[in-house]
Amino acid sequence: MKANILTFFIALLSTVSFAQQPQRPADIYEASKVYEYPTDPLVLKKLEKWRDQKFGIMMHWGIYSVEGIRESWLLCNEPRFVRDSNVVYEDYKKWYWSLSEKMNPTKFDPDKWAEISQKAGMKYVVFTTKHHDGFNMFDTKESDYGITKGPFAKNPKADVTKFIFEAYRKKGMMIGAYFSKPDWHSEYFWWPRYATTDRNVNYDGNKNPWRWKKFQNFTYNQISELMHHYGAIDVLWLDGGWVRPLEQGKKRPEGFSLYPDFSQDINMPEITRMSREAQPGILIVDRTVHGPYENYRTPEQSIPKEQINDPWETCMTLGKGWGYRKNDKIKSATHIIHKLTEVVAKGGNFLLNVGPTPEGEFPEEVTACLEKVGQWLKQNGEAIYATRTSAIYNDENIWFTQSKDGKVKYAIACLKEDTPVPASLQWKGIIPTKSTLKLLSTGKTLKWKQTGDKIEVSLPKDLVGKNIPALAFSIR
Repeated sequence: MKANILTFFIALLSTVSFAQQPQRPADIYEASKVYEYPTDPLVLKKLEKWRDQKFGIMMHWGIYSVEGIRESWLLCNEPRFVRDSNVVYEDYKKWYWSLSEKMNPTKFDPDKWAEISQKAGMKYVVFTTKHHDGFNMFDTKESDYGITKGPFAKNPKADVTKFIFEAYRKKGMMIGAYFSKPDWHSEYFWWPRYATTDRNVNYDGNKNPWRWKKFQNFTYNQISELMHHYGAIDVLWLDGGWVRPLEQGKKRPEGFSLYPDFSQDINMPEITRMSREAQPGILIVDRTVHGPYENYRTPEQSIPKEQINDPWETCMTLGKGWGYRKNDKIKSATHIIHKLTEVVAKGGNFLLNVGPTPEGEFPEEVTACLEKVGQWLKQNGEAIYATRTSAIYNDENIWFTQSKDGKVKYAIACLKEDTPVPASLQWKGIIPTKSTLKLLSTGKTLKWKQTGDKIEVSLPKDLVGKNIPALAFSIR
């Protein structure tokens, strides 16, 4: 009987304890569902150029790469992020931040990165200059915490952001600077005086406006360094959407911050003004914050269900994590080609993320996958690059795009992994107006016939039975 009573009270206490834990949503601020077009002619011109690129590479690289662990988030004391450790939380933070003492990527070769990316068919890059953990991957005067202050400091390429941007710029690619608005290493965001309960600023900025002003200045100055000392930059890609002004008359979602009345406003109008003075026409991407500073929307690890004709970009990992993970299982080239095709047909760009190793290399399996994607794009890229959406954009595994002038339609048939090419393909929706239907990979005109609202395309005999990720056709 006593054992049953004890069991009951243990269960009750565990229930109470659980009820007291704030259940914060994983991503309270999702990709915006509305879009506001910029008015600056230079920004509009840059936006149109960016929409032509279609396929870009993102790289998460920082001190988290040293141990191959999840980037930044294990510092965050929210129920969602479980550390595989018995270490006291404050000791864990000290250990995590001390990984900076081991960040020494002696095999770093940005020209090789750029070459691999170019061969993969990628047209622009977005590099993490600083993630939420506050470790700077560029040379900043605002902090002593970064790649140019540790064991890599004496290396000629210690300012890795500078050399990455230069290498990709030489390949003719557009340049994007990822920058985290929250900085958990900064005493002006996470004040050491208080515990860090969640991802937000850990003090009441309404009662300590001088400290938040310090953080505003810190953020402004760091972005100014990127804008003025790193050559031509096309995109300022701002992450950490919870750092945002409060909407008029509203508080932050309940349970998401200890200080729901405090507006974490970093002064985007002034940051944008400064950025565009230094970089005319630069695209500002204040992720998930609807308005004039979100020049394109950025759904993460997902693709919209329907076609969207406003500018957007899916960012997605090649492996399981954003940063380098030991023994990571990466997606196949076929999977990436299919995702790219779907994204483009629905009107977006595809930003594929890889995590370089702590030594500064792309993992071999990443390079091999990207090479296969590039081989396919070399033959079929006409149906991807500089295209726009077609009113009819999908029929099961067939996706449709069109040239910007609308004169050429493209059909891309995504074939299942390890499934032989059939003798023929069928689709409905896009019917040739003339007799010209070509296979892009060979340039050969194919035979086709129409039955009702469908056409059947006869495929070349030398392709039948082969394993090919997708077949692309031009239709006139």
